Amino acid sequence: VQLVESGGGLVQPGGSLRLSCAASGITFSDSYMAWYRQTPWKQRELVADSTRYGLTTYAAPVEGRFTISRDNAKNTIYLQMNSLKPEDTAVYSCTARSWGVDYWGQGTQVTVSS
Repeated sequence: VQLVESGGGLVQPGGSLRLSCAASGITFSDSYMAWYRQTPWKQRELVADSTRYGLTTYAAPVEGRFTISRDNAKNTIYLQMNSLKPEDTAVYSCTARSWGVDYWGQGTQVTVSS
């Protein structure tokens, strides 16, 4: 199983980024997928998730600004991040749950700074 994130980088406050996570080795359409983020001074937190049925949930700090979506044909999950704030700075990782096993990507750094 491999999860490969991309799309991170440096962006100014108020800007946007779109993260991608390409999955292989799992039945993507049947998998629960999620984005987490972590900073050195804070526990890892769930940002958004997407069930196999397409239901989505968001953490309160990002609701209304971030959108999670999945393309089952491309085995890819996305996180569109708008109106970014400095407190969104973190390493963002995607995770997949398949047959009760959790898999993680290596993470991608997002830095929001002027």
